[in-house]
Amino acid sequence: MSPASAFAEVGPRRTTLDNGLTVLSEHIPGVRSVAFGAFVLAGSIHERRETMGVSHLLEHMVFKGTPTRSAKQLSLEIETLGGSLDAYTTREYTSYQARVLAEHLDIAADVIGDLVFRPLLRDDDLKLERNVILEEIGMMEDTPDDLVFELHNALMWGEHPYGYSILGTRETVGALDTGALRALHARAYHPGRVVVAASGLVDHDALVDALVRTGWGALTPGDATPLATHVPTASAPAYAHHTDKELTQTHVVFGAPMPKHADPRRYALSLVSMVLGGGMSSRLFQRVREELGLAYAVHTFQSFHHDVGMQGVYVASAPETARKAADAIRGELARLVDEGLPADELAAARRQLKGQVTLSMESVTNRMYRAAGQVLYDEPFRPLDEVLARIDAIDEAEVLAVSREFFAPEIHTVLSLGPKAVG
Repeated sequence: MSPASAFAEVGPRRTTLDNGLTVLSEHIPGVRSVAFGAFVLAGSIHERRETMGVSHLLEHMVFKGTPTRSAKQLSLEIETLGGSLDAYTTREYTSYQARVLAEHLDIAADVIGDLVFRPLLRDDDLKLERNVILEEIGMMEDTPDDLVFELHNALMWGEHPYGYSILGTRETVGALDTGALRALHARAYHPGRVVVAASGLVDHDALVDALVRTGWGALTPGDATPLATHVPTASAPAYAHHTDKELTQTHVVFGAPMPKHADPRRYALSLVSMVLGGGMSSRLFQRVREELGLAYAVHTFQSFHHDVGMQGVYVASAPETARKAADAIRGELARLVDEGLPADELAAARRQLKGQVTLSMESVTNRMYRAAGQVLYDEPFRPLDEVLARIDAIDEAEVLAVSREFFAPEIHTVLSLGPKAVG
């Protein structure tokens, strides 16, 4: 029996409650904890420009208290058990999650259900939390390797909500009131637009029972139709732009669109991105840092959304060498487009990607995300062995095809931030 076949997967179990709540879980033997998450199908792409940041602000505000728990109690009930409570906002959904010992699943479900569905959303709390968000925006603006991505995203997607800042702007956050928060909460925070996913030492029927005991099953169904948005037909035409800022380095982002999460080419695209700039052995790290000494940080990035995707390269270099670093990146992109990957490098890349995917599945939190992804991205469950087989099937022709379509240097929008443009 091979090591892979010893861990044959049956996949997450799925239940839809009468009120529309979708529940998924995956039992993982050999662990003692549970990752429990509630994913609200509302994010920054569902916002209007004038309410940019409302999803993120609401994510903060639900932690300010409920009719039965103060803000401190919400965190204490999880943390005093050795667990953790967290939340974040993305472009497509807002996540609330806890990691607890298996015997504390009921408490996690109760606390998250309380803060998600019964927040107070008080005016006095908003005055304070608005300042917290403004500090977060200020921290981003003072962190050039964060700011450059915000600027590049806005440049690449233009007026489409994919180009909006998840944090919002000082102006939009300053104008948001509790009425806007309550409107979003009423529209999106109900069972028909929430996915619950759990992974670890969890029994599916016991999870459903825990949700019923803690009030999730008694919640009133809401309007489950998708929130208004539109699919971008294309990103803005590729071009270079520079933003002046007094910094000791010039920060540069190359970016180009890619297919959506469900596209079968995702595995080949991930492999190419990894070879190009996914670690210390990658082409960009070896060329830009090790051979030329032009940067401390250089790496690729990628994101796959429900409707679109994006990939690119980030580098930070001294102003006098930033253009050389950018030219070296363009050279590696051009070499990839011209030559693809030779057989030996492709074989090594397949092994590396399979190892990364396999190791990621040893995290109960990652398994929770994978379970939720069936709903978040409208994709069927794919066992690990099937994913590994897909990676093994990536050949030189597929690598060359995706490289030419998605990694050509001329299709990248380039944003530089600092005292000197890279052109």
